[in-house]
Amino acid sequence: MDPKPILIHTHFHRRRTGITRSIENVFSFFESKYESYIYGYGISGKKISWKKLSRLVFSRQYFVMHCHRNNEIFRALFLRILGANFKLVATRHAESNPSGLTNFLLKRADEVVALTIGMQEKLKYPSKVVGHGVDNDLFRPKKGVKRVEVKQKYMLTCAGRVRKSKGQKVMLEVFAPILKEHSDWALVIVGKVDKPEFLVELKNIVATHKVEAQVYFIKETSEIISFYQASHSVIVPSFSEGFSLVCAEAMACGCNVIATRNVGVHSEIIQENKNGYLFDIDNKEALQNLLKDLCVGTLPHLGTAAQINIKEHWSAQIEADRLMAIYANIETYESSRLQ
Repeated sequence: MDPKPILIHTHFHRRRTGITRSIENVFSFFESKYESYIYGYGISGKKISWKKLSRLVFSRQYFVMHCHRNNEIFRALFLRILGANFKLVATRHAESNPSGLTNFLLKRADEVVALTIGMQEKLKYPSKVVGHGVDNDLFRPKKGVKRVEVKQKYMLTCAGRVRKSKGQKVMLEVFAPILKEHSDWALVIVGKVDKPEFLVELKNIVATHKVEAQVYFIKETSEIISFYQASHSVIVPSFSEGFSLVCAEAMACGCNVIATRNVGVHSEIIQENKNGYLFDIDNKEALQNLLKDLCVGTLPHLGTAAQINIKEHWSAQIEADRLMAIYANIETYESSRLQ
């Protein structure tokens, strides 16, 4: 029986991010076909030591290395200088136009992966689109979940980094006056605050409208799934996203999701008025109307359709299968080259 080919995902970042979760979501699915390792730190999964990796490098044994950040591609290219026999897959995780350095590095990968069609269109070299997948065993609906810190009957949750580009300020400016008229609703903002002064701005809006008892600021937490499961709806008001795992994970939990149009994967993953709702970034009136209808109960709850859509089209298994198809094509190329 032939040994399994070796697959190494890299992760050199001390803080857990969406990239971290995306790797962890798919990693277990590789193990049936690959001898799989993580090279780096800050992530769970079977690690490969520098000692073992160096043996691979100097023995010229073939492997696949999948990198996710510029600093990781630098490490991979250094291994290539040492004579390593591997094929490099690099995923582009940012929605912005790549910098000159990023383009320089990505062009040296054997395969480039973009998370969305919009991201792919900003790359001036061949790439394949593979969106993130959701772990449906973890992110799933669960009846009866409550967050004890939230006193209101209904929760609208906004999760992710608390920063200007995530749209929390615009959301609060629109929603705070509506909240004041609906005492049974709460807004829960969950995430790590980038700049304390921005949090002050948000709290000033809350104070101006006298809805302090209805707006909750929760620090970044490992219990995010329970927030989704306890939520009636989730809002993703971002101006910019690489992919937007929050949107997909909330939908997988059966939440009614309201998100910005043409940001990250929102417009690919949401079929408007069928499994979620979209609004244009610069259209506050449209957002206001959605949130008013939400609070008065006239906005249909599309959580069941959202959950089914994620399970059928955006699962971690589907992402893993698509990535393994890319890895397999590389292996075929490598085998023919060595013959």
